[in-house]
Amino acid sequence: MIRKKIITPAAPLRLDRFQIILITSLILASCALYALHFLVFRDAHHIFIYMLGDIAVMPIEVLVVTLIIHRMLEMRERDALMTKLNMVIGAFFSEMGITLIQTVSAVDLSIDTIREEILTGHDWSDPKVARAKEMLETYYPDVEIGKCNLPDLKVFLLGKREFLVRLLENPNLLEHETFTDLLWAVSHLQEELYFREDFSTLPKSDLAHLTLDIKRAYLLLLKEWVVYMRHLKKNYPYLFSLAVRLNPFDTEASVVVREFPKDK
Repeated sequence: MIRKKIITPAAPLRLDRFQIILITSLILASCALYALHFLVFRDAHHIFIYMLGDIAVMPIEVLVVTLIIHRMLEMRERDALMTKLNMVIGAFFSEMGITLIQTVSAVDLSIDTIREEILTGHDWSDPKVARAKEMLETYYPDVEIGKCNLPDLKVFLLGKREFLVRLLENPNLLEHETFTDLLWAVSHLQEELYFREDFSTLPKSDLAHLTLDIKRAYLLLLKEWVVYMRHLKKNYPYLFSLAVRLNPFDTEASVVVREFPKDK
């Protein structure tokens, strides 16, 4: 049986009573003023010259309002939204992101190839962040799954399940695609671990599959963490100070503030 697709017509534009009165009043006021002008000066030619001039400038006014002013307002609104989203990202790293990075980097045999270059120190300038992002695009972690405590990782992620669900329910995250991808990757890893009960009996093929899931989430974590650190450096120096002292990649990092901090 072939079903015909029924296309419903768009709903007609409906104006409420106040809008109708306002539009009618403005039109009548304009007509009255033009009539008054004609009664006083008796110069229809002058009226039509200025009327045509006003109509001619309307496209330019529309251009300025819609393409310039509206665009500026959109950019301002987007900046405000990104500020709120960065607060959400900060909560994610505080709640579980940093712990995940520490857990996986501990079994990443290749981490030393990028540790000193991009992941330590207080220098989070734009050039360094750009270099870090470029390196991470080609970085391939060597995660040794045998050294990763999968049961503990499972318990940790399941304990953050409600937190992850609340983040994914946030409609504003659609404006931040990379962070959304990170949440989905972590959520997927959580589900993969949830449905496995005995990790000691898993075949090599299944361990290889879990390794890929861990690497996916891990790489996205690294990329998002680098960008987030730069955001803190530019906008919240006091939060950046704490983040540096809790740097999961710095083997000498300490939350205790030293009198003469070592800047790498």
